[in-house]
Amino acid sequence: MNILLLGSGGREHTFAWKITQSKLCTQLFTAPGNPGTAQFGININVEVTDFEGIKNLVLEKNVEMVVVGPEVPLVEGIYDFFLEDDQLKNIPVIGPSKNGAQLEGSKAFSKAFMIRHNIPTAAYKEFTSENLEEGLSYIEKQNIPIVLKADGLAAGKGVLICQSIEEAKEEFREMLSGKFGDASSKVVIEEFMDGIEFSVFVLTDGKDYKILPSAKDYKRIGEGDSGLNTGGMGAVSPPPFVTDDMMKMVEEKIIQPTIAGFQKDKIVYIGFVYIGLMVLKNGEIKVVEYNCRMGDPETEAVLPRLGNDIVELFSKTVNGELSTVNIQEDQRAAVTIILSSGGYPGDFEKGKVINGIDEINDSIVFHAGTKTENGKLITNGGRVLAVTSLHENWKEAIRISNKNAEKISFEGKYFRRDIGFDL
Repeated sequence: MNILLLGSGGREHTFAWKITQSKLCTQLFTAPGNPGTAQFGININVEVTDFEGIKNLVLEKNVEMVVVGPEVPLVEGIYDFFLEDDQLKNIPVIGPSKNGAQLEGSKAFSKAFMIRHNIPTAAYKEFTSENLEEGLSYIEKQNIPIVLKADGLAAGKGVLICQSIEEAKEEFREMLSGKFGDASSKVVIEEFMDGIEFSVFVLTDGKDYKILPSAKDYKRIGEGDSGLNTGGMGAVSPPPFVTDDMMKMVEEKIIQPTIAGFQKDKIVYIGFVYIGLMVLKNGEIKVVEYNCRMGDPETEAVLPRLGNDIVELFSKTVNGELSTVNIQEDQRAAVTIILSSGGYPGDFEKGKVINGIDEINDSIVFHAGTKTENGKLITNGGRVLAVTSLHENWKEAIRISNKNAEKISFEGKYFRRDIGFDL
């Protein structure tokens, strides 16, 4: 079948790599794509939120399935757009409805969903500028650190951990004054959870589900998990501390109530649920957040470990046959290290020539923020490349990824050399 993949980052390059391994994929189109996705199909310059442009592309190229990479088109309702269009309604979209995507699109929505369905999460309260004073007095009664979250999408940067009451009050005011644009017109104030994080990925048709390989990602720019939040600087799959007993607890107390919640709330959900989890010091596991798509850079570590034909998985998901599937998992560990532009996640320059990718043969290099200009590969984003290595020993996988991250060069290149340091 002809498949359309939406997106242009490292996650989408990984999906393109995986989708084209399927015997069911005739031709892959990626919109808008990047030089990495171009190695596996045809890039077409249509933006992920240009629904009319996507419709024209789907009809012109006889596309029979659409796989949505990033969250923005899901939150804006691309699933519903297809369902409500007579020419598109029979073309499956891998991604939840607009209502389902609110699990990521609104922190307040997802917290209310968890409370309603008895899914363990941190205590919280939500505020807008209309009850700012109430929010400030609520902050004064909290223990520090205090977590502030922009309600809407803020490209992974809308979560602040404040170390004092005064800092929290100042940031709260700034957020409600537009620090993250419309995303912080509502702010969720949450209790701080202390522990170690990991992520679980579930593919579901809203009724049945399959659990994919787990991962742990590293959000902070600085080594030792210091500095500003980023979209993610690296990932390890599986995290060596995650036991079978922990996964059983996650499935019973979090995954099953989540899927049951979709049915109780009549939420149409066909696609991925990303569940960010925190293991507390007392052994409890709570949900930090949901995303309505695969994570990035976790995808670059998870999909290389998935043994199944991914297009067959998608077909069985949309046909209600997910219960017949057994997930096959490569027993090797995968470690992904992100190479970023100097200055990221703040201001950074683009257009730096990239060299050295051709010299790497024992890792997979996924393109995140690159483009081709005058026959040369150049940087085109904050996160530029993802280097993924597989090995029976996760420490050796880290060593190989670090070695190959050194080999690639571009002006201002930065990467964390301590991915996996806390494991």
